[in-house]
Amino acid sequence: MQIRALNKMLLILSAAAVLLAGCQNGGEAAAPNAPVQTGENPAPAEPAVTQPAAYVSPLTGEPVDAPLETRPLAVMINNAPAARPQSGLMDADIVYEVLAEGGITRLVAIYQSAEKVEKIGPVRSIRPYLIDLGESYHGVLVHAGGSTDAYALIQSLHKEDLDEISNAGAYFWRDKSRKAPHNLYTSVEKLRAGAKKRGYGLVDKQVPAYTFREADDPVEGETASQVEIKFLLNNYRVSYHYNAKTRLYERYVGKKPHKDLDTGTGLTAANVVIIGADHQTLDKVGRLSVDLNSGGKAMLLQRGKLIQGQWVRKKNDVIRFVKDGAEVPLYPGKTYFNIVPNTGGFSSHVTITK
Repeated sequence: MQIRALNKMLLILSAAAVLLAGCQNGGEAAAPNAPVQTGENPAPAEPAVTQPAAYVSPLTGEPVDAPLETRPLAVMINNAPAARPQSGLMDADIVYEVLAEGGITRLVAIYQSAEKVEKIGPVRSIRPYLIDLGESYHGVLVHAGGSTDAYALIQSLHKEDLDEISNAGAYFWRDKSRKAPHNLYTSVEKLRAGAKKRGYGLVDKQVPAYTFREADDPVEGETASQVEIKFLLNNYRVSYHYNAKTRLYERYVGKKPHKDLDTGTGLTAANVVIIGADHQTLDKVGRLSVDLNSGGKAMLLQRGKLIQGQWVRKKNDVIRFVKDGAEVPLYPGKTYFNIVPNTGGFSSHVTITK
């Protein structure tokens, strides 16, 4: 009996010890085969490896689901004060600003990546050097009228264009809230329908592609938080202000942000290119010839930095920014090209703020 009583007492003490250990562990029982804690720090987890995108847009460097073989549209955009703010510029892959006659500037917006852009404009007339810019991207030329020389080129060389005046009026509309000629609009959907109707190719596998950095690659150069560009007239002064949070340059016209008419969103660019080109006045009206082939001085702004270099253009290619003979990669995103005259010196048209 004494042995039985002793065994019973041992069982009770063992059970009590188990319950006490459970209480000390927060009431949770230890998992069977739990690893023994040695006091050493556990091995760090392997960092996630970001795989590069299988396909990227040739003009923006941004990821796409499949090879982008859509033929671009090159739209002539009115930039007169009465035409601002415009619609649809925020959806363009590439935007050029270049002088037209009288000191005004015109915008050439290149659309490839965007499948739908419901409103683009106001659309305006074309010039020979604007034809050159649009076709460098293999774009269908979109315009409303043009200079005599531009029409001569389009007709004699059978350029593929959509002109609201002569051959494609059904693919444009007038906005009654604005006065002509600052109220002509179109859309990507209408333009692609018009191009198809006229038998223009809608697929192009040979669109010139830029080279791009990885999104987090550092960039070297002089600090450049802001750049102001003067073409000729004061009311066409444009500036780009760097936003360190978004890592984009915000576009201003004068002292006001340049915004989209319909969304109120400010226009931004990952890359800002400024190039100097020789301009020649052709007639009393002030129509110009702009040399877009010979190359010259250029600046590239990215991520708050300025790189001094040159622009070059090979036959059947787009304008590219180079330094020491090598093309400088762009950052993924939108790119704005600003073409200023060499008259007075290239640097006289550009003011950099650190």
